[in-house]
Amino acid sequence: MAPPAPLLAGGCRVGPGGGLRGRSCALPSVPPGSSPAGDATAPAVWCGTERGGGSWGGCDHCPCRARVRGSEGLFMVNGPPSFTESTVFQRDFGKNCKAVAFSKDGSLFAWCSGEKVNVVNVTSAGLLQSFDLPKAVCLEFSPKNNILATWQAYSAAKDGSAGAPNLQLHDVKTGKCLKSFIQKKMQNWCPCWADDESICARNVNNEVHFFENNNFNTIANKLHLQKVNDFVLSPGAQPTKVAVYVPGSKGAPSFVRLYQYPNFGGPQSALANKSFFKADKVTMLWNKKATAVLVIASTDVDKTGASYYGEQTLHYIATNGESAIVQLPKNGPIYDVVWNPNSVEFCAVYGFMPAKATVFNLKCDPVFDFGTGPRNAAYYSPHGHILVLAGFGNLRGQMEVWDVKNYKLISKPVASDSTYFAWCPDGEHIVTATCAPRLRVSNGYKIWHYTGSVLHNYEVPSNEEMWQVSWQPFLDGVFPVKAVKYQAVPSELPSAEPKPVQAYRPPALRNKPVTSSKLHEDEPPQNMKPQSGSSEKPLSKTALKNQKKHEAKKAAKQEAKADCSQESTQSSASQNTPRSAVPVVTSGDPEIDKKIKNLKKKLKAIEQLKEQAAAGKQLEKNQVLLRFVQDMELLAMSIQQNAQRIPAVRLVGIPTSVSDHPLGPQ
Repeated sequence: MAPPAPLLAGGCRVGPGGGLRGRSCALPSVPPGSSPAGDATAPAVWCGTERGGGSWGGCDHCPCRARVRGSEGLFMVNGPPSFTESTVFQRDFGKNCKAVAFSKDGSLFAWCSGEKVNVVNVTSAGLLQSFDLPKAVCLEFSPKNNILATWQAYSAAKDGSAGAPNLQLHDVKTGKCLKSFIQKKMQNWCPCWADDESICARNVNNEVHFFENNNFNTIANKLHLQKVNDFVLSPGAQPTKVAVYVPGSKGAPSFVRLYQYPNFGGPQSALANKSFFKADKVTMLWNKKATAVLVIASTDVDKTGASYYGEQTLHYIATNGESAIVQLPKNGPIYDVVWNPNSVEFCAVYGFMPAKATVFNLKCDPVFDFGTGPRNAAYYSPHGHILVLAGFGNLRGQMEVWDVKNYKLISKPVASDSTYFAWCPDGEHIVTATCAPRLRVSNGYKIWHYTGSVLHNYEVPSNEEMWQVSWQPFLDGVFPVKAVKYQAVPSELPSAEPKPVQAYRPPALRNKPVTSSKLHEDEPPQNMKPQSGSSEKPLSKTALKNQKKHEAKKAAKQEAKADCSQESTQSSASQNTPRSAVPVVTSGDPEIDKKIKNLKKKLKAIEQLKEQAAAGKQLEKNQVLLRFVQDMELLAMSIQQNAQRIPAVRLVGIPTSVSDHPLGPQ
């Protein structure tokens, strides 16, 4: 008789092929016997039903876990609906955990406890490897889980010679160190792999070194460009493409070039090239299909003084050679740019607050404008069917959840004081967190449904801190796309809507009616797509520019007509005024009319001074008043001289000397 299957957490037993039996589970289906790590020999933890269906997610029946790192230690939390601490990963109570990393498919997990770097299989909770690297502060898995890269701070030898290599590449299966490098800077420390691990690349002294099939003893290829600052490998299948950035110098512009590996033979071999000025650093973003790159070029200082955060521009480069600068309708910083996973559109958040958010297509034409609002970040769901616009950091944490297909607002939750946001791989849930050291008070995290319901809230004790939280990743296709919901899902927790805070009003205004005053007018969302029923084609950039000029000229003409009509009404009104009124002085010469107008203003001011003197108010006989009277005398003489040449102009009440001044010779 065969021995019973081993009992795992949750009362489940490992069934044939590694499957679990004992409870029903409504998780996405994954074929039994497969392994999330891609290794058929790895123990499979698979939640199955009596009908034969099943899914990944571990024995706690939750598809996704969240790992939490803080002063309370390192632990994992099961996702919806239980939100209990996972028993698959035993909590590490140490307070010296500096680095953690999941593999791309979520099957492996590594962390540095301050003494060693440990690697475990999340699905079987088995320790795979342990490396004696107590100072490691960065960890990263290769896409196929074959290599673990570790980095620790570089330190030179006491005699001034080169220090020990601080970047190490370890074989996960054997634990052997395959290669060690000296990597002084923490920025861009990790080598970049293609998704199939056929290529690995590093930036070394103005060159990009390429290794093939994880053979790090031989450099298979080199891409040499003067002063190469950064590069990014394309995602997806072969052939692999490389985006390279070279900063400008000595008046030459900066540029980004796209190559296809291994064709690096000169500028003619480049797939595309885009040069631009005003770039101290760039951020390059490939789309998922590796057909185009978005380049955010930014300067450290804005010479115009318009922005404290420098100046940013957004550029589009396609592998077919097309390139363009993305025209953003509102001036100001570019806060965030993100590709839709469908690779055919992207969203940009930009402009002085309140910021605008716009979706563009591959022609860099706007598709939908979300208007203005307090936002500085955008997040597409893993399936690309939902978009979240949020304002975190120094903003209040307001979020807008949009249905991308219909561009319809789903919910507007508020996650106050949040410093972190991430979508769950299932495309249904999100996590927001307040982490140290950005904020050292009110640390904790919340798990939401995108309809605005708070499903779980964890608050760290006041004497503790939370440093990091993130979801366990899954491969694409594990979770199917579900229909978008607009009705908030039920939750046992109260809604997270903050209490409305009234603006401060001084005591003198508190008993008076409130008057609405805005510093700016909010722009509503606007669909920029041409209607399907209309035959109008979208205008080109030149046509739009000409159209704006035409509209501006038309508006100027209308204003001129309005001014003319206003002048005519004023002239007709002057004809109906009584004879006792002072007639309007017109000479036909604009300069003389201007002088007469200014002179009348000063005469009026003197009349007011005369009235104040008659009322018994003591006037100061200072130098300012004397200069004023002298200036009046000079202007009067000038006007009289001009009036002699223009008999039709009759000047009324203009003094010709100081003795004739209304205040007398004071």
